[in-house]
Amino acid sequence: MNKINLFLVALFIGLSSCDGGIKNNKTINYNIKMDKFEEFRRKDKFGEDLSVFYPGMSDDLLKSELTEKINLVSDEFKKLSLKKEVTSKEYQDMIGKSMNTFSDIYFELDSEDLDRICSYYEELMDIVGLESSDGHLNTFRYGFNLY
Repeated sequence: MNKINLFLVALFIGLSSCDGGIKNNKTINYNIKMDKFEEFRRKDKFGEDLSVFYPGMSDDLLKSELTEKINLVSDEFKKLSLKKEVTSKEYQDMIGKSMNTFSDIYFELDSEDLDRICSYYEELMDIVGLESSDGHLNTFRYGFNLY
């Protein structure tokens, strides 16, 4: 067998043993995303976090309720991200609807708590690569969209 044929055989074997770079990359990105959702869900929420100037919530019952609500939001983000095709609009609509779950305790929260809720939404948006809430975060936080 001459050198060219040997090279072609080696090249063919090398290429056929690959998992298909794009597919494998999608699998890796998918696994990273799922890991980030799990990491987000496990993290202690509404505790003191001086890196974002959040003093923490002193009412343990309210802290527990808020943690449950934001974890449910995380589950909704995760569920949407499992779809084969998902649009920004679908995420944005889900954000708008999920913010209604805070309406029963909204007036019990101070400005730092509202900011913290928004920052958790922003973390989830980063996980899925969503650049805009379509004004839902501003409306939730300030009562109107600033942009």
